[in-house]
Amino acid sequence: MRYFLCISYRGSGFSGWQIQENAPTIEAEVEKVLSTLLGEPIDVVGAGRTDTGVNAKNFYAHFDTSRDKLLADSGKMVYKMNAILPYGISVNSIFPVHDDAHARFDATHRTYKYYIHCTKDPFCESYSYFCKFDLDTEAMNRGARYLLGKKDFSSFEKLHGGNATSICEVTEAKWEEYIPVVGGSDSAKYLVFTITANRFLRNMVRAIVGSLVEIGRGRKDPEWIEELLSEKNRCAAGQSVPGHALFLTEVRYPYIENNKINK
Repeated sequence: MRYFLCISYRGSGFSGWQIQENAPTIEAEVEKVLSTLLGEPIDVVGAGRTDTGVNAKNFYAHFDTSRDKLLADSGKMVYKMNAILPYGISVNSIFPVHDDAHARFDATHRTYKYYIHCTKDPFCESYSYFCKFDLDTEAMNRGARYLLGKKDFSSFEKLHGGNATSICEVTEAKWEEYIPVVGGSDSAKYLVFTITANRFLRNMVRAIVGSLVEIGRGRKDPEWIEELLSEKNRCAAGQSVPGHALFLTEVRYPYIENNKINK
């Protein structure tokens, strides 16, 4: 029987989602705990691959098990997993899906958020990027509008990423100011960039944010984003920003609503 996991994790201390040799990863920890509790080898398939240091709020993965009674004991299973998993990983829910449901290929949209603070703030350092420049949010939003639609994002893709195609369809890309839960001051600027697409390339969001920051600093015009998309050259775009401020916040499926499968 196939199940979906909804998990959250803090990226620091892990070398991303996907299993690697001689490096701690979220996928490896989840597989190890599931295999131990279910008493059989378990392979987990995630909704995508997050890089080293990147965080996730609602990340989905699927796995198969012969333990049918898990359906009745899913709440207990969540409790047991959270008791064993490292502190940086938590299971939000486990629920059954149809046998051919796929956490990666069935996802229709994914949403990422990137956090920036423009004034030194010790309460934001762990999950926000400190950019000491006063960024022009309006200019960055004008640049972000060029990202919307189905386009080739080669200029924002990690070199030799190995993707079959660099075409993605972006449906949302915007900057907003926010008030941090802890700390913060009326004179400081806190920004969050939200981007939603049907798929993302390796390093894509961090490269986009780095390029938009160049616009925010006044070093490039908003129209530069359109030029980069046409140029299809990663070396022409801005530098990638650090991964610790990036969060995968939502993955959508046509048959799942509120962690329950729609029959």
